[in-house]
Amino acid sequence: MDKLIVAVYDRPLKSLLFSPEERLALTRNALNGHSNIEVVGYSGLTVDFCRKVNVKVVLRGLRVFSDFEHEFRMALANNRLAPEVDVVALVTREQHTFLSSTTVREIAALGGDVSSMVPPIVEAALQRRFKELGEGQTVVPMTALRD
Repeated sequence: MDKLIVAVYDRPLKSLLFSPEERLALTRNALNGHSNIEVVGYSGLTVDFCRKVNVKVVLRGLRVFSDFEHEFRMALANNRLAPEVDVVALVTREQHTFLSSTTVREIAALGGDVSSMVPPIVEAALQRRFKELGEGQTVVPMTALRD
């Protein structure tokens, strides 16, 4: 593998705790030190992004069976739109099957320890954000399609 591109999607239909710029910065920081990994933000169709940056393979993670169903449908749709882009699904390790951004966000919002679930930079950012929200906002956005 020459290079791995970690694509951070700007989901306008999803209520996010961090802005796209913050998510990019957190991801870049968490992956700092890996010279063959590039972190890039994008919006729009994934296949259009793949064509733009000349990606031929998309890696997707599967935690539970419901992920497979969603990813399978998306892979078929993407194949219809861009047959030159292959989708490869990787099954996660058992100890990570419960992890999702919603789960981590809910635990962190309630003051729980997420240090075993996220990189230290993300844990610190979550603590700061929930402290900020606690000072002036009582509602924490928690919606997900598949996170």
